[in-house]
Amino acid sequence: MKKLLYLLKLEFLLKDDAFKNWRVILFLAMLSLIMISSGHAADQKIFKIAQLSDEIKMLKSEFVEQRTVLMNLKMETKIMVELSPLGIGPAKTSPIKLFVKK
Repeated sequence: MKKLLYLLKLEFLLKDDAFKNWRVILFLAMLSLIMISSGHAADQKIFKIAQLSDEIKMLKSEFVEQRTVLMNLKMETKIMVELSPLGIGPAKTSPIKLFVKK
């Protein structure tokens, strides 16, 4: 019971040799502050990673969509439809191969 009263009255911090106790308490307080700040920093990094992974998924889906549009635009039938109002169409004769003599 005496030890409990001794702790509750905080006599160990008020005596003449209390400087040792204060140093330990301050050291533990600093360690706890460092632990809390490192925990917050880790949480911020986790949130940033989640945000970036969502952005990567969005960009990948946009890339696939744009690639699909490009593949549709490159099809020969689509090109013929787009160029027919200009009077441009497929050649009626096959191309001629040119040979260059050295």
